[in-house]
Amino acid sequence: MNELLLQVPVIGMEVDQFLLLLITALAGGAFGAALGALPSFIFTGFVVFLGEGLNVLQSQVGQLDAVPAGELAVGITGVIGFGAVTGPHIAFAGGVAASAYAGKKYPEMNPADGGYHFGKDITYAFGTKPDILAVGAVFGVIGMLITQLANGLFINVIEITPPTDFIAVSVFATAFLARPVFGYPIVGKPAGDGLLDMSPFERGEDHPKADSGQEEHAGRPATEPWLPHQYKWSGVTAIGLVGGVLGGYIWLQTGSIFMGYGISAMSLLFLNLGVEKIPVTHHITLLGAVGAVVIAPVAGSVVALLAAGAFGALSGLVGEVTQRMFYSHSGTHVDPPAMAIAIMMLGVGILAILGVLPNAGYL
Repeated sequence: MNELLLQVPVIGMEVDQFLLLLITALAGGAFGAALGALPSFIFTGFVVFLGEGLNVLQSQVGQLDAVPAGELAVGITGVIGFGAVTGPHIAFAGGVAASAYAGKKYPEMNPADGGYHFGKDITYAFGTKPDILAVGAVFGVIGMLITQLANGLFINVIEITPPTDFIAVSVFATAFLARPVFGYPIVGKPAGDGLLDMSPFERGEDHPKADSGQEEHAGRPATEPWLPHQYKWSGVTAIGLVGGVLGGYIWLQTGSIFMGYGISAMSLLFLNLGVEKIPVTHHITLLGAVGAVVIAPVAGSVVALLAAGAFGALSGLVGEVTQRMFYSHSGTHVDPPAMAIAIMMLGVGILAILGVLPNAGYL
């Protein structure tokens, strides 16, 4: 009875452990604001890659002395990479909220002459500005709470496996929350023929408020595709097939679902440094690995690899649909890869519950 009283309801975590997580999430969200959302996510990639590499090493050489089986990698991948230090629901979410806040509060900080709304600049590092770090800290905690409560509800209350990736859900939920909090439209009004139409960008049309005298809209395109080099259906499908196969192959050879994700996230270092046309693929390689995981038990490696390509392509296309609907027409970043992962894993989770798939991937 005393043990129950010392646990946080729904989350099922001891109070002192929850307070440790809460305080660290404050720092993690501020860390994401200080470095910028994208740089903090690149660190996620490096940490996950390190953790998964150690996991593969440990599986090959056996248990290390004084280290319980699986504990070494879990402590890096789970507690740090996807935890309160660089977890995207905390650090990246904090960075995204910081950009949304600065886009309204400090438009003069925008280093670009024109271009997308400053609230979408997830490459910008805000350094040590206290109010911006505070915004990151608050949204880091919100991201942590969404993830912990959602997982706790399914695991501890309903007592079933969570039906989707709630880290991914938290990433885009906090981003949507930042829009009304800081004065942005939740979706925005499309400049073309509906939410999916990117032709105003292709025609070089200016945002309706570009000539309003408001600094935040100066030189802004009418429609702002998430990645100007990665939004056409054919290209998204192609990179989806490629990334999905690679993610699936990595799992087939190493047993790591997340190593491809880590490699994809690390590759964004080049995008952050200004190398043009680097594709964003972590939602593709992750779902490619999942495709292989759910198909290999019933169809073998070759078919699993083909399924990985199909899952990767579908995840890329889902991400593209979500960016056209929810990213392009407002002034802040809402993450298409996170939306794609959440939607795809919801499908995998439901199909596994119904018995259509033999497992639910990493859920």
